[in-house]
Amino acid sequence: MSREDSHALRTYARRAEDLGFDALWVVEHLLVAPEIYGTSWLDPLQVLAFLSACTERVRLGTAILVLPFRHPVVLAKEVASLSVLSGERLVVGVGPGWYEKEFAAVGVPMTERGRRTDEALRVLRLLLTGPQVSFDGEFVHFEDVTIEPRPSSIPKFWVAGGSSTDPSQRTPAMHQAVLRRIVAADGWLAGSSGRHPAEVLRDWDTIRRFAGSNGRDPDSLIFAQTQFLHIVDTADRARAIEEQVPEFLRVMGAHRDLAELQACYLFGTVDDMLERLRVLKQAGLRHLVLTPLTSDVNQLELIKRHLAPELRAL
Repeated sequence: MSREDSHALRTYARRAEDLGFDALWVVEHLLVAPEIYGTSWLDPLQVLAFLSACTERVRLGTAILVLPFRHPVVLAKEVASLSVLSGERLVVGVGPGWYEKEFAAVGVPMTERGRRTDEALRVLRLLLTGPQVSFDGEFVHFEDVTIEPRPSSIPKFWVAGGSSTDPSQRTPAMHQAVLRRIVAADGWLAGSSGRHPAEVLRDWDTIRRFAGSNGRDPDSLIFAQTQFLHIVDTADRARAIEEQVPEFLRVMGAHRDLAELQACYLFGTVDDMLERLRVLKQAGLRHLVLTPLTSDVNQLELIKRHLAPELRAL
């Protein structure tokens, strides 16, 4: 990333804030993955620290932070510092990760990712809420640890995760451990990668029913989703898709199946996008994390003009 790129990021963030967007979100990928994606990413916490200095009002979020890659005590210090420096604007979206090469690179077995995520969440909450914390877990052990300075209130934690299929099942289902992790958090951050809208809605219904049967008010859970998009200012669906396809392939990778991309992400005209989002909003979607496929500020202008008013009215 060049000096010019950092200037463009600053300009982008400030324009988003000026346009009235609620939050700026960053994603985490530790390694390049050309067989999966056609792009690369900066470290999410470093970027949020940069954005914190560029902005004053917008919330700052991770979508998502891969917990098994980080020692929870170190991460607690980073989260506390970033929350304090940003004026407590931080939302921490977390998940267990999925890319096998990244786990191999940091020496963490993928078979431990769920348990490490659960343990890290417990440690983070303890260290961000009180002094002289001791913990004796499966992976982390410490005594009388205090993290200061701490924010006056703990940041919101949104947990990613969804249904998966194992050989004994015909249809995808959510594992009990994933459900417990989500229901114990402040909200669910649903992904869009490889996720058909019907699957997202089915998972949300499962989460709500699990919450209700385990003493958690389902309405107290936040339902959020990440979505990639590229708006083309036209009512011609064919033309819109023609311009969107190369942008999606540039970011997602040229090997990706176009039919699958169109099934999972926001394609077509603004009306097409709103139709899909309307179904999610009616099911309880409260926060939409939009990821424009380019850094062109004009995409922010188009979202503000065409999508934002309709979404807020739903």
